[in-house]
Amino acid sequence: MHQDNSELIPLLPSHTDEMVKMADETGFFKEHEVQALREVLDDFHAENHVYEHKAYLLKDKDKKLGFVYYAPAPMTEGTWQLWWIVVQYDLQGKGLGGRMLKHVENHARELGGRVLFIETSSQEKYDPTRNFYLKYGYLLEARMRGFYAAGDDMMVYRKSLVPE
Repeated sequence: MHQDNSELIPLLPSHTDEMVKMADETGFFKEHEVQALREVLDDFHAENHVYEHKAYLLKDKDKKLGFVYYAPAPMTEGTWQLWWIVVQYDLQGKGLGGRMLKHVENHARELGGRVLFIETSSQEKYDPTRNFYLKYGYLLEARMRGFYAAGDDMMVYRKSLVPE
């Protein structure tokens, strides 16, 4: 299995094109979301890394398996948000996403994080995504009806990183 030899390394500007392509090939993201990812990664490398934003590539030798992007929420105490978690389409369901999610939780906790929030869509094609978060102990905290579009609600999941 890939996760035995894989490692998380800091995401570099030279990885951006491949990460955008990887996200697009999952079929989960709309065209404007994929375009936004490029902007997010460009902004990360230009300045947001200074504000404790984190981006890591999961790789096994020369093969890029996935990536994750997360950050502390502005104007909060210990609140973190997972913005992107992507596993290469043909490798999904093998525990790689779970490995990256555990890394995010542990790293945020090390940096004083007390809670992690994740947003996703209510559309049926995101059932596997929502089930993934539930599997790893996240609870549905809020549903914002019609947030992304008519009939496409924002589902906000929450997990405590420290005892409450």
